[in-house]
Amino acid sequence: MTARTPTIAVLGGGTWGTTVASIAARNTRTVLWLRDPAIVRQINENHRNPRYLPEFALCPALRATADLAEAVDDADVLIAAVPSPFLRGVLELSADRVRPLIPVVSLVKGLEPNSRKRMTEVIGEVLPGHPAGVLSGPNIAREIAQGYAAAATLAMPHHHTAQALQPVLNTSRYRVYTSDDVIGVEVAGALKNVFAIAVGFGDGLGAGDNTRAMVITRSLHELTRLGTAAGGRPETFAGLAGMGDLIVTCVSPHSRNRRVGYELGRGRPLAEILASTNQVAEGVRTTAAVLKLAAERGIEMPIAREVDAVLNHGQPIEQTYRGLLRVMPGHESGDTW
Repeated sequence: MTARTPTIAVLGGGTWGTTVASIAARNTRTVLWLRDPAIVRQINENHRNPRYLPEFALCPALRATADLAEAVDDADVLIAAVPSPFLRGVLELSADRVRPLIPVVSLVKGLEPNSRKRMTEVIGEVLPGHPAGVLSGPNIAREIAQGYAAAATLAMPHHHTAQALQPVLNTSRYRVYTSDDVIGVEVAGALKNVFAIAVGFGDGLGAGDNTRAMVITRSLHELTRLGTAAGGRPETFAGLAGMGDLIVTCVSPHSRNRRVGYELGRGRPLAEILASTNQVAEGVRTTAAVLKLAAERGIEMPIAREVDAVLNHGQPIEQTYRGLLRVMPGHESGDTW
């Protein structure tokens, strides 16, 4: 970070990337990179993203570009909002233009599909030496764009870096708390999408509020066990990035991942559901990677396993929820649903 007001480059003009770019533009010079020149023109001329947030006006100071080099050349901070399968490629295209040692903040709540790496690990490989962190929390982008109050956790490897970046993203209605638990915040953001799909299953089947509460609570247990085994701190999973994000993703009608589970519970094929949306449901790609990570660490994750069985192995939704009645519950802190 320099002493002057920093220039922010946000890479990725989806719903969340656009929203965060609009927030940052209120505080400092911000450039949003996205591939579609037509959307770039709409943002620059009309201050709207017609594909992802057509109803909401963006900060008039926000500038968009389809030129990746132009976006990163003068950036003091990079914010990465590209879906997990594509982040590495975008960073590789821009690596030669990124200024040395500037912070890179991930907004991506997923794992790289083949490597199972967290996004900050990908950033570390492509941009070695850059402080890599994550912004995550119970953030439904449409509500934040509409002006509702929300909060998130900004985790950086060094707390002073998070504190320096805090004013760039904080507003009167979007409160940014700081942390140095990058692993915990990042793991929580990736795993909660898997469990939102599980809750969606039950909602689609009409399983009821009691079942929803049970699945969310047991999901938090699974998330915390794998997260701490990966190196995160238990208190992180009880906070905004853990419990907070899990709750909103599991109950909000705007949650993409819950919607996928809900539609599957209603009988729609997965391919049809995914083809009907222009947004990425990260949990669909993340589920198999999460199970592999859990197996490597000897962690039992029965809810995640059931989601994987439905998404990747053809298990009927009804069988997933009937299993709740077949298994005798064990101790609450144990490994069963």
